[in-house]
Amino acid sequence: MTDNNNGVLVVVEVEGSQPTDLAFEMLALARRLTESIGGNVTAVAFGAGLESTGEILTAYGADQVLLNDNEIFANFHAEAWLPDLSKIVTESLPAVVLLGHSEAGTDLAPRLAFRLDVDVATGCESIDIINGRPHMTRGCFGGLAREVVTFTKTPAVATIRSKSQEALIPVTERVGEIKNVISILDVNSIRTRVVNREKEKAVGGVKMESAKVVIGGGLGLGGPEGFKTLNEIAELVDGAVGASRAACDLDWCPRSYQIGLSGRTVAPELYLAVGISGASHHMAGCGNSKTIVSINSDPKAEIFKSSRYGIIGNSQEIMPALAEEIRKLKA
Repeated sequence: MTDNNNGVLVVVEVEGSQPTDLAFEMLALARRLTESIGGNVTAVAFGAGLESTGEILTAYGADQVLLNDNEIFANFHAEAWLPDLSKIVTESLPAVVLLGHSEAGTDLAPRLAFRLDVDVATGCESIDIINGRPHMTRGCFGGLAREVVTFTKTPAVATIRSKSQEALIPVTERVGEIKNVISILDVNSIRTRVVNREKEKAVGGVKMESAKVVIGGGLGLGGPEGFKTLNEIAELVDGAVGASRAACDLDWCPRSYQIGLSGRTVAPELYLAVGISGASHHMAGCGNSKTIVSINSDPKAEIFKSSRYGIIGNSQEIMPALAEEIRKLKA
């Protein structure tokens, strides 16, 4: 595609009719980018029952909202979303297209970039405009370093990591343009069919990315039984449970628990790392936590370098005792 300067387009994921927290964070980034490159912030949402979604996105910074409201979009399917999204981008000619660094976003972004014959940068933590071009910063070498990439073609397509941006305070009086999109999707063109979906229930009903307390478990738990204790504590404190890649690789917990460079990104008020060594690829997913408290039997564990408080000891003894004390406090 040719050079253009028509603002920023944000691809929004919704749960029901509610945009995700990451969508709000990307809208804040988009607003900042348009201060440098000009143009409007356009939000594109796919889903079913989106009657209230447009007003929510407008309050969080969108100038224009395009709603793809159809039952076929109720669950993410890259082949279903791609035709309409490609058409919208081609017609609106944004300078930047932002998607979440989520399962959906990392599936859709490269497909979109390929169809548009442009480049894509995934896992971005920040974007700055330098000499009129977007420069994306992201982790590399397992989180040990940062690299800055830019493109010669537009639009620049990027996926944004959760919690790398701070959402704006919503302004309910804000006015924007809300349109319903007439889909061009030919359902017969979809080559794959989803035959079953199993949604894992969040511990205590709290999503990991929005939890104020996240408890991460690693090899130091000694086995899958250790995660039962973590889940119990998480429910007591209205928190969520995560894990290191090593624990997930051993099937001690669901893969969706994985925190890190190749997993999920969290930035809670408190991150309790239990039996986690502190490898760089894990810290890339939790390093922005306000307070990190670590429990590890190895006094030389790397995790202590990133922790405000550390406890040297056997987590299999400490965690049950911690659970008991919390129960007493809540009694």
